[in-house]
Parts: sequence; C-alpha cells; structure tokens
Amino acid sequence: MKTNNLKGLALASVVAGGMLMNSCSLLEDLEYTVKENPLEMHGDKVNLEINGKFIEKGLHKKAVVDVTPTFVCKDGTEIPFETKIFQGEKAAGNGEVIPKGGKSFTYSSTVPYNASMEDGELVVKLLPKKGKKVKDLVTTDKIADGTIITPLLVQFDDKVMFVKDNFVRTTTESTSATINYNKGKFDVKKAELTQEDIVAFEAFVTDAATNPKRDMKSLNIMAYASPEGEVDKNANLAADRAGSAAVYVTNLMTKVNFPAGQQDGFVTQTPKGEDWDGFKAEVSKTTHEDKELILRVLEMTSDPVKREEDIRNMAKTYSFLEKQVLPQLRRSTMTLTYDKIGYSDEELKQLAKTSPETLNVEELLFTAGLYEDLNEKLAVYKTAERLFGNDYRTANNVGYVLYLQNDIDGAAAEFEKANGLESNATTLNNLGAVAHVKGDKAAAADYFGKAGSSPETNYNKGIIAIQNADVAVKDGRYAEAISNMGDYKTLNVALAKILNGEADAAMAIIDASADSDVALAYYLKAIVGARTNNKDLMLNNLKSAIGKDASLKDKAKKDKEFIKYVDAINAL
Repeated sequence: MKTNNLKGLALASVVAGGMLMNSCSLLEDLEYTVKENPLEMHGDKVNLEINGKFIEKGLHKKAVVDVTPTFVCKDGTEIPFETKIFQGEKAAGNGEVIPKGGKSFTYSSTVPYNASMEDGELVVKLLPKKGKKVKDLVTTDKIADGTIITPLLVQFDDKVMFVKDNFVRTTTESTSATINYNKGKFDVKKAELTQEDIVAFEAFVTDAATNPKRDMKSLNIMAYASPEGEVDKNANLAADRAGSAAVYVTNLMTKVNFPAGQQDGFVTQTPKGEDWDGFKAEVSKTTHEDKELILRVLEMTSDPVKREEDIRNMAKTYSFLEKQVLPQLRRSTMTLTYDKIGYSDEELKQLAKTSPETLNVEELLFTAGLYEDLNEKLAVYKTAERLFGNDYRTANNVGYVLYLQNDIDGAAAEFEKANGLESNATTLNNLGAVAHVKGDKAAAADYFGKAGSSPETNYNKGIIAIQNADVAVKDGRYAEAISNMGDYKTLNVALAKILNGEADAAMAIIDASADSDVALAYYLKAIVGARTNNKDLMLNNLKSAIGKDASLKDKAKKDKEFIKYVDAINAL
C-alpha cells in the first residue's frame, strides 16, 4: 500500500495571511495511506479507512486543523466524510492531541452510497485554526479514486416455489359383495345372486374384464358361520361356504372371459369359523333391551361353548338373536382387489380443456406440470383455482407462473391469497421474493427468515446477504451468501465469489451457469481478469460483453474495477 505525504498544506494561506512569523506553517508534513483505493461500495455504503502519521513537528503546537475527507463526484456533487479534529499539544480544544514528536492515527468513516459516487475522486479539506483565527480552507489533490460498485451487479433472480401435486396415476382399490346362506347350509341360493350388491359386483367384474382402466389383481373370500352349535362343525361349514363362493367366482370369471380369474392364486379362501366379532358388532347395532347383558357375557366369557350356553339360557333374547343377528353372520364376503389406472397424459390435457370438472385437484395440478409453455401451464392452474379455490396450492401455483412471466403485481396478489388460505414455508418464501423484487429488503428478509431453509429460500437469503454485506468483505456476508446459495450455478453466485476473493471459483460458476453467454457473464469475467491482473482475460471478455450490450463500454470506462485499463478500453 503506497504511503503519501501532504507537505506544507497550510503554508500558502498562512504566509498570505501574514499570521505566522518566519513563514512557518501550521501543518508541515503528514504521511497517510488509504486502505482501499479505489474506494468500494458494500451494502449501499462506502467506507473510508486511512492510516496516517504526523511527523515530528508536523503540527504546530498551538494549531488546530479540521480534516474532512470529501468525495468529489464527476458531476460536481461533494460528499463529505466525517470531520476529524487534530490539535497541537498547547492548543485549546477537544481534538486529538498531536505531540511535538509526532503521532500515528487511524481514521474511519462511512457514508451512504450515492449514485454520483460511481465516478469521482477523494480529496481532503483541511481547515487550519490558531486561537480564534480561522485560516483559509485548503483542498488537497486527489488522494484516492472511487468508487467500485461491483455489488450492484447483483441480479434479482429470487427463487419462487410451486407446490407439487399428490397425483397417483395407478391406485390399488377394492370392491366387495356378500353371499348369505341358510342355517347349516353352504350352497349358493339362486335368489341370493339377485341381491343388489351381487348384481353390482357382477357388473363391475364384467366391465373390469375389458376396461383398460381396471386391472383385477386378486380376489379373497372370507367365510363365516354363526356362533351356534359345535365349533368344529362350524369351522367346516365356514370352509364349505368359502368353497362354494369360490366356485361362483371362478364361474363368473369364466363367463366374462377373464383368464387370470381361473388361475391358481387369483382366488384365495380364508374360512374364519364362528364369527363372534361379527356377532358383537351386530348386537351393538340393535336397540334390544338385553343388548348390554349380551355384550357383558361376551366380555366376561372367553370360552365359545360357554358363551353360547349362557346366551341360549336367555330364551326370549335368543329368539331375537336367531331372527335379527345370526342370519347376518352366515356368509362369504368376496373382496376383489384391483388397480385403478388413471388417465394418460394426453387424456388429462384434453379433459383439462374440455371437461375440467371431471378431474380432481391433484389431476389438474399434475396436468399443469405437463406443459413447458408458461401460458398453457397458467391456463390449467387458473382452471384448478376456479374449481378448487380453497386449496392454497392453486393460487400459489398461479402466482408462481405469473412471477416467471414478470407479472410481479399479479403474482403478489396470488401469493397473498395462498398465504391467507394456508401460511407455510412456500407461501412465505414467495411473498419474500415479491417484496425483494419490489425493493423492500427488510420485508423480504423477514419473510425468508420465517420461511425456513429450503434450497430456494436459502438462495434468496444469499442475495440479501450480498446486498447487506455492510462496508467490508471482512464482514463475512459474501461467504454467507455463497454458503446459502448451495449448489446453484448462477451469476449471483459467481458475483459473491468475486466479492469474496474467489476468482477461479467464480469463473467455473459462470461457465456452468445457464446464463454463461449473456453480456453480464462476460462482464463478470472481465472483472475477474482485472482483479487478477490478467489483461488479456479482461479485454477479451469485456469485448464479448460489449458485443452483446454496447452500453457496457461506457460503463466500463468509468468502472473503477478497470481503472488501470481505461486507455485499452477506449481502444475497443
């Protein structure tokens, strides 16, 4: 870092005023170094740090000098940094005392970045005083250039999130029917086959045999006997009932020409014997006066023979059971398991346009995802929102597409609606993205904080970290930004790496980015070249950037990243 000198700065004004004897100046010699030259903007602020030294007898013992570093913009605007006061050891005042032998000092001051500060220079204004007399203001030559504003190249590419559907094209479902039997019998009565559930079961099987949307997988028969008589006989009776139901099912499958229905393993039989569980369930449904008594017997007696005996002893009650409960237990329940195959992609697209009301919300959300074209996608999401407006996902996903189409106000309205229906990490992230794009960093950071730590939200936090990097890289916000942005390969990640001093990594990110061929990508590479003193890398990439965006030539001329190469840039 170069050390500079301000020699005899007050001499001319002092001599002209005839205030000091022997042509002696108030401020003889001051050494200084500016930490960053050119100055740099970070987090919308510009920080100035100076390390200085008054040499021996550098400041008159009765002198006071107000030192005000001032940034003079090219357009004439002057932006002063904080004034610091120094005084000799015999001067009156509250400034920092400089003894006869000299003294080192540090100076630090921060000002808000003003757009005019992109092009200008830093000078120092010194106002010498002695006693009550104020001397002429002295303005030094340039002591630093300014200002590097590379952080302003950040892109507002905040990530918004859509909500995935829960669409399952093929689901496993089942349908059942029950064959009832006479007491002690296991033959399938013709009258039983005319019952409503059996008729519906046969119609379903007939359709499924040829319906490409129905794939029958297996059929299980659970057969029971009512809990009366001998246990062993009832076990055999349940097995015989399962067998008779199996014959019925096999014949039905043959009738509908479904070969799999005749294969071993398609039909399984599960005889259960006496159905005490069913008995309890049927009794619980009744309003009989002895219902609680019967249930109590079931709870207190585990032996089935003893149970039946105790219940039979309630003669009047048993008559009621024989008429209203036991007949329901003499049965075979046939359960057909099948795969229900949903609409194909093309069928879903067609139905979404012609008959969307026939689709459920999962099917509509899935269908929207089949389109790459944003207008097509938006149309389906809007249909889903119209039909299922109480599902926050529909509004959120409409907002997602509007955001991608740069309709920020439209997206904001939809995200607000979605968040009102269900506030969650997705809706909060999306509201944060909208707030950020609209320029409200504080609100955006608040939303992102509440949204948690999804890859998208973390990336968005990374952008905020770049913008809030305060006044120096040492603040660590650029490293934080890189960490938050994770595996994304974007120009913002490359920018963060440049600002964090990771030139090689920045180049790799730019090359891997989907935007590697845009003007900004080449401009960032040119900055890498300038920061690594690689003139060829800088010029070649700057030429490519200007070729894609001619306005970048004027920007580069005043961009202090390229302060050493202005002549070469003018020649491009």
